[in-house]
Amino acid sequence: MNLITKRLLGITAAVATGAAALLGTGADTAVGDDDSAHCARAEQDMWSDGPSRSVTGHDCSIPTDRDRWFTVEIDALVQVHYKGDNLDGGVDRTETLHNRTIRCLGYTSDDDTVNWFGCPPA
Repeated sequence: MNLITKRLLGITAAVATGAAALLGTGADTAVGDDDSAHCARAEQDMWSDGPSRSVTGHDCSIPTDRDRWFTVEIDALVQVHYKGDNLDGGVDRTETLHNRTIRCLGYTSDDDTVNWFGCPPA
């Protein structure tokens, strides 16, 4: 067999093996629950110009592994819609959404409450 052909076959095999290894690792990460959090209930403020980037969660489990973003599964998300852009305007209505998934950049926790921040609107 020609030397160039041997090298091309070797390179092709190495690339195929590396791609399969990377795909296998990605599949394990996507399926695992270690990178997602769960909250039984949560509240999010909704203003006239859009939702708050913060969500207050209760009865939450925090994942052990941390990536750049947290995936938070929420059983009951209560969205409080305000009449204006501040609390003085009062509450217009509340809406409860069930089985929602949001993504957040980080969190702070205090006893039973977890304050998720950096949650872009879905």
